[in-house]
Amino acid sequence: MRIKGYARRLPIDDDINTDYIISGRYKFQTEDISQMARHIFEDLDPNFYEKIKEGDIVVAGKNFGCGSSREQAPRALKAAGLSCVVAKSFARIFYRNCINIGFPLVEADTTDIRDGEPLEIDLDKGIIYLPERGKKIPFKPLPPFMQKLLQDGGLVPHLLKHKGFLIEEK
Repeated sequence: MRIKGYARRLPIDDDINTDYIISGRYKFQTEDISQMARHIFEDLDPNFYEKIKEGDIVVAGKNFGCGSSREQAPRALKAAGLSCVVAKSFARIFYRNCINIGFPLVEADTTDIRDGEPLEIDLDKGIIYLPERGKKIPFKPLPPFMQKLLQDGGLVPHLLKHKGFLIEEK
């Protein structure tokens, strides 16, 4: 599975919590996730939503998605048209919520990724390509069963499609 998009960095790198992703105040204003998506990261960058394009990739540092376990945070990222988040590390429950909704995450060293540059991510090989600079950043590939969940659109669509977990024997 390959992902292509432009890197979008935030004013801070580490400890981006779910309230930064989508402020809790919107949780009580609407249940429409596409409406919530218009407000992603607005406490860090009020114009973030206007800057992004379909397929862009959020790039961050350590502990992305920390804080509450609200599923609205990963759902809002996906609804905003982002294709992936690449970070040095993720809060575990956020990571799990993303995979469950079919939104890819990549744990890699993001130090050398610049805001606005194109990225190509090969989830099978575990490589982030920075084509303008001819650079490669390795990462541990997602296990095949997690890639299958992503390809099927998340946990629930996977379970419905296969009438349970698809377990491939080798």
